[in-house]
Amino acid sequence: MAMFSAPSGYDRAITIFSPDGRLFQVEYALETVKRGSTVLGVTCPEGVVLAAEERSTSKLQDPNFIWKVFQIDDHVGAAISGLSSDARVLVDQARIFAQTNKLTYDEPIDVETLSKKVGDIEQLYTQHGGVRPFGVSIIFGGVDKSGAKVLQTDPSGSCWGYKAVAVGAGSDTVREVLENKYNNNMTLKEAVLLVMECLAKIVEGKLEPEKVKLIVIPVETKKFTYLSKKEIGDYITKLG
Repeated sequence: MAMFSAPSGYDRAITIFSPDGRLFQVEYALETVKRGSTVLGVTCPEGVVLAAEERSTSKLQDPNFIWKVFQIDDHVGAAISGLSSDARVLVDQARIFAQTNKLTYDEPIDVETLSKKVGDIEQLYTQHGGVRPFGVSIIFGGVDKSGAKVLQTDPSGSCWGYKAVAVGAGSDTVREVLENKYNNNMTLKEAVLLVMECLAKIVEGKLEPEKVKLIVIPVETKKFTYLSKKEIGDYITKLG
């Protein structure tokens, strides 16, 4: 962490501003995100695609417990990069927000509202002594009454909306592909192919279904749907 050259006392157990206006604890958390698995979200008029690079740490590890993409509600999902343990806490809280909104207002929660509520929790953990910022960035994607939405939160509690976004170790490479090839009028299938092309740039070795977790939420159904390994394999074949 020498790259930050943090003055003694400004990167300890309490998050406080350094004399030059920096929050070193938040910057350290952002570094954790940069080293995490690459995840991305893409919107189009027909829906949302969320995807993650799946890294297995051992041949003996059960692949069913490598979680980078989560269902929050029928109409919204989340892709995480960083500390999975931190993400699990925020994902559980996001699910509570979604169900509370449904019980209180008898309607699904807006994707933007959900993202900002989770961002509020992340921001709160940058203000108090004895706690540290969450070492995770979350991409929320879903379809609500205003259409397909993708938003990203980070350890500072910031929340941004995007047409397409990526975070994690390979995010710079992925963003370059997205900026060059994203099309506002692409179909959902074209969006999936674009996501697969991005992942092909950053996964180790050959792109295979076992290295990818991918979901779609079509505007037509507003239903969170995992793509099967066979469906992912078919898209990989189309890439050539």
